[in-house]
Amino acid sequence: MRGALAAGHPLTAEAGADILRAGGNAVDACIAAAAVSWVCESSLTGPGGGGFLLVHLAGEGRTHLLDFFVDLPEQTPASLQLVELVVDFGDSQQIFYTGPASVAVPGTVAGLWDAHSRWGSMPWPELLAPAARLARDGFVLDEPRAYLHEILDPLLRHAPEGDALYGPGRARHKGERFALPELGDTLELLAAAGADCFYRGELAQRIAAHVPITREDLGRYEVIEREPLAATFRDGELRTNPPPSSGGRLLAVGLEELGPAEATPSAIARAMEAQEAMRREEGVGGTTHISVVDGEGDAASLSCSLGSGSGIVVPGTGIHLNNMLGETHLAGDAQPGARLMSLMTPSIFLEQGRPRLVLGSAGSSRLHGAILQVVANVLARGLGVEEAVDARRIHVEKGVAHCEDPAVADELEAAGYAVVRWRERNLFFGGVSAVEIREDGSLAAAGDPRRGGGGVVVA
Repeated sequence: MRGALAAGHPLTAEAGADILRAGGNAVDACIAAAAVSWVCESSLTGPGGGGFLLVHLAGEGRTHLLDFFVDLPEQTPASLQLVELVVDFGDSQQIFYTGPASVAVPGTVAGLWDAHSRWGSMPWPELLAPAARLARDGFVLDEPRAYLHEILDPLLRHAPEGDALYGPGRARHKGERFALPELGDTLELLAAAGADCFYRGELAQRIAAHVPITREDLGRYEVIEREPLAATFRDGELRTNPPPSSGGRLLAVGLEELGPAEATPSAIARAMEAQEAMRREEGVGGTTHISVVDGEGDAASLSCSLGSGSGIVVPGTGIHLNNMLGETHLAGDAQPGARLMSLMTPSIFLEQGRPRLVLGSAGSSRLHGAILQVVANVLARGLGVEEAVDARRIHVEKGVAHCEDPAVADELEAAGYAVVRWRERNLFFGGVSAVEIREDGSLAAAGDPRRGGGGVVVA
């Protein structure tokens, strides 16, 4: 089937594109790509995390949002404390809170299974098979993935199981082949038995035996369908992630502030200040995003995350568990068994009821600003999606403007902002994956070069 897909790794994008070539639809491609991302983006995403899927069905003219973010367990033993780890980013350091006490009830497997049950057209085992093969055969680490392994090494290998999974004694380097054979076994089990084995079967038993999540916690997990948040912008309508998650509202606020004005750096900065004025919490760091459109006009926008990862790997499974309870701003005052909030913002922009732009981003508290800028670049400035994603960005927070472009830095400094000048594009500014449907019906796809992303168009 004709279509296009953008993702956080070229192998992720190619896996989804292969499904489109085989006749699968946008949701099929999204599921296959997500499973491959568990392998080649394993420090950011996996079956031990949670996420959101936005699906627009052209035949119905309707957009659906599946919330399969993580739940708070019913009880975490008081004797368990969060493990504090310091990660060195070179120019700065950040504290992460990890360990068994940081693990929330995962939702990703349930979400993809639910999506397949509703909208999938190809057999579930066929969609997971490419990921299982890749996990066994391995892949060569490129520079962005090697960099993530390097900076997250204290977290990835602080527990014995993580040390065994990611390689004893040192971080993985560029050019090395990296395989996850135990995750391959898990993928084959999920392919054969479906999500039930994760929430009520063998995998549930292994998870419950290793961390303070009970089989009851897993067994009661449910995917929630929500009405997408809608907001108008120029001549179209944005569909995005609704409350209780805050990312979609922040994006809508930024677009409302930008309005019909020219998308100058100063206008973007003011829109980001409006977002900051609304925001009260920081967001998840280890996110990946997949955007897909198919030849029928259906679209899928998927964001998934492990947080920064707990460093806890379930023995014999290759499943790295999330640390969402260590992201204290997410857990907040949530009651046991409740769904946690998130900043993830899978989005679809419609013109005349049809998808025009499908996108989302990684980037913690910077992700909604990154999406805002790509939307503005395409819809207000008229850039193609590849140029729009590649374009140099800003991030404005607490009166400080971080700038990738020296000329923009000069302009914002003259406008009264304190300025931090970045010498080159950096993953600090997010990791957008976007697909564009042009006015003539042609397609384009772009994975963010800041995170080594990839885009594929299937003719």
